[in-house]
Amino acid sequence: METAVAGIVSMWQALSLVGILGWVILSPFLGLTRILRSSLQPWVVRRVIDETPMILTVQSLQHRHLDVFFSVLSFCVSVPFYTGFLPLLFWSGHGKLARQVTLLIAFCDYVGNTIKDLISAPRPNFPSIRILTATDDEKEHAMEFGLPSSHALNTVCLAGYLLHHYTLEGGSGGNFEDDRWTFFIGFFVVSLLVILIAVARVYLGMHSIVDVMAGIVIGIVLLSFWKTVDKQIDDFIISDLNVTSFSAALSLLLCFAYPTPERPTPSFEFHVAFTGVAFGIVSGVQQTFHQFHHDGVARVFTSQLTVPMFIGRVLVGIPVILVVKFCSKTLSKWVLPVICNTLGIPVRSSCYIPALKAHDGNDNYSQSKLTKGYFQKLLFTIQDSYDVDTGIRFLQYAGLAWSVVDLVPSIFCRLRL
Repeated sequence: METAVAGIVSMWQALSLVGILGWVILSPFLGLTRILRSSLQPWVVRRVIDETPMILTVQSLQHRHLDVFFSVLSFCVSVPFYTGFLPLLFWSGHGKLARQVTLLIAFCDYVGNTIKDLISAPRPNFPSIRILTATDDEKEHAMEFGLPSSHALNTVCLAGYLLHHYTLEGGSGGNFEDDRWTFFIGFFVVSLLVILIAVARVYLGMHSIVDVMAGIVIGIVLLSFWKTVDKQIDDFIISDLNVTSFSAALSLLLCFAYPTPERPTPSFEFHVAFTGVAFGIVSGVQQTFHQFHHDGVARVFTSQLTVPMFIGRVLVGIPVILVVKFCSKTLSKWVLPVICNTLGIPVRSSCYIPALKAHDGNDNYSQSKLTKGYFQKLLFTIQDSYDVDTGIRFLQYAGLAWSVVDLVPSIFCRLRL
């Protein structure tokens, strides 16, 4: 029976990879990106222009307290937030939920950024619109295309999945199946949060209304899909059926399948970082599931994992993963160029390695990065050099994620935390 199951899993793994590879090979010849962009972009651009008066109406409420409130609210569903929130979810004993949320966010990030760069629709960019970017993360997001709003999309998926887990599935250990009030209150809170995030993105001048509406709709679709496959995906991750090798191949092909935008943006870099995180989590959990991530591990607010012990985990774990991230980046910056040079592959660096940086008169997302930096281009054209930063970024975040689920729990065991 196990042999038959392993054969079926191996077959769908192969079919999945072959299907993505076929898409990568055929899409440039069919011009699918150009066709879809030419069909969708004009309509979105018209909507962004037509919605300018509504954006100005929202911004007419300008107040310094609202500036702070909406900036903080936007930060709470940003990349730095996930960097801190997801490790805490793992270390608090909610391993299954943490795995599912991490992969869901990585999935949403890939789909959302793919659509952004596929359509390449601009954000609101008129002299009368005020754009407030309070953090470096927001300034990077401002360089992306507009539709859909990643903040709205990710909020729907994260908050909606937490609601699904803790109410409909009784994920907190209580009996919530028949408690309609719990679900209604949770649904109201999630809906309010999504509305506030949508208003915040318009108020801050980062998105038009069509952007946030598209983000909400796409988020609902992705969340509905994820709820039907999350258990199967989690069962696969904790199995011994070529999990790590399949994840590595899938991560590589997803980079190849990413569309080339009209101009360079940070969206591809965000996708590479989240894909690296997903790979690090999958590979780490697959190797240490029975030690640190099974359903019987201690959870916070219990006698096995008290609040002081959890605080101790945080104080130990956060510095460790930051050190691992730094070391992974440093090691990758040294190893990858050496490997490429050994194999005779010419490389360049957009920002990480100054000695390999291409100088073309533009320090921010140069045209060379657009035409040479995306992996799918490497399959069909001979390039003068290859951007090694993509591999460095992937390994950097994969190392960080691996440390969260493998190295740091091992340290907790040593310290009796």
